Amino acid sequence: MTASALLETAALLGLFVLAGGGYGSLYSAGRLWSRPALIRAGGICWALTFVLALTIAIHTPLDPGWKLLILASAVVYAVIPPLTWRYLERLHDEQEPHQ
Repeated sequence: MTASALLETAALLGLFVLAGGGYGSLYSAGRLWSRPALIRAGGICWALTFVLALTIAIHTPLDPGWKLLILASAVVYAVIPPLTWRYLERLHDEQEPHQ
């Protein structure tokens, strides 16, 4: 891998993680404050995450195993915030005293 390819790959991977974090943060904030616009903005971040994963898979010199890991991670990023939110709601409901 050349020095420029290393820098480009590192930048793409950094943006990939940043976009994934943006999705989780915006989704959570949107659910917490009942703001559908934030949830949609989170969805846009996830779409950007997937585009970045495809870009990494197509245009970087990483080995195929790493490329598959990045693509699988992008898919899994889509389900983590909703599953976590549902789990927290269920946990919170179980801890409230029922009258």
